Amino acid sequence: MATVEALAALLVATVAGGGSVGFMHPLASEAARRFWEGALAAAGRGERTVLGAFVGEELAATVTLVTGLPENQPHRAEIAKMMTAPAHRGRGLASALLVEAERRAVAQGRSLLVLDTAEEGGASRLYERHGFVHGGTIPDYALKPQGGLTATRLYWKRIGGGGA
Repeated sequence: MATVEALAALLVATVAGGGSVGFMHPLASEAARRFWEGALAAAGRGERTVLGAFVGEELAATVTLVTGLPENQPHRAEIAKMMTAPAHRGRGLASALLVEAERRAVAQGRSLLVLDTAEEGGASRLYERHGFVHGGTIPDYALKPQGGLTATRLYWKRIGGGGA
């Protein structure tokens, strides 16, 4: 499937470039394909929405809106796997994807978005520009793709009128 191959290639490139998205470098293409096959299957069950931004025919960026959360959290969604190919960074693709993910979350009746991003090399400025509030930092949260620990920054944002 071409979609899985494009998503897998973007994931492998992101990890190789130091992106902290849950995988270690070197990330095998087969492992990246398995991840995306599972993510797309979850999307088919309505547990998440995977959005992509294309430049011509090339998948240039992606973000996932996770909505398959525990029973006591029907009011919120999570932003995950925000990735932009290095050649396409700084062009507003991530911003456009974030706006669309928020729009879809509101359309599904969600009132709170949450996310985390690596302190080193993460997308904190992007999220803050879009109104996300820094809720705290957890030290030594995860390994960086090439090794060594990094903290994670937690963010939240009220959407769609706010209350739960």
